[in-house]
Amino acid sequence: MSEAPSTADPLHLDAQLCFAVYSAAHAYNRLYRPLLDRLRLTYPQYLVMLVLWEADGPTVKALGKRLHLDSGTLTPLLKRLEAAGLLVRQRSTADERQVLIQLTDAGRAMRTDAASIPPVIGGAFGGSQADAQLLKETLIALRDRLNAKAETIPA
Repeated sequence: MSEAPSTADPLHLDAQLCFAVYSAAHAYNRLYRPLLDRLRLTYPQYLVMLVLWEADGPTVKALGKRLHLDSGTLTPLLKRLEAAGLLVRQRSTADERQVLIQLTDAGRAMRTDAASIPPVIGGAFGGSQADAQLLKETLIALRDRLNAKAETIPA
């Protein structure tokens, strides 16, 4: 592996934008892991809690849409968070087909402990707030374009 990388080859690893995104996601996970271990949360569980701290009481469907997760992925996460005493799932009295998610007192209280996480993550970024905002907007636009394109590709 002493050769200089050739990004002219479209099948060279260093030419892959997807690998840069993938490896950056892994680096984020390594950074988050010890912080979330203190809360006894996984990263996907943390994302669920972030949404619930924004607005308590969404339906499972709304939560899945917000997190870009299907119910097959979301349901086990919710079951584990419920078993941990952080939330409750209950059928809507207005429409039994809908399941509402609500934080427990313990789930609401966890927000205080979680407040220490964003400054650590932000400090690791190393850029300005404007740089972080631009990168976030670029990644969101990329995600949305990829999702739109994926819907046009036959299975």
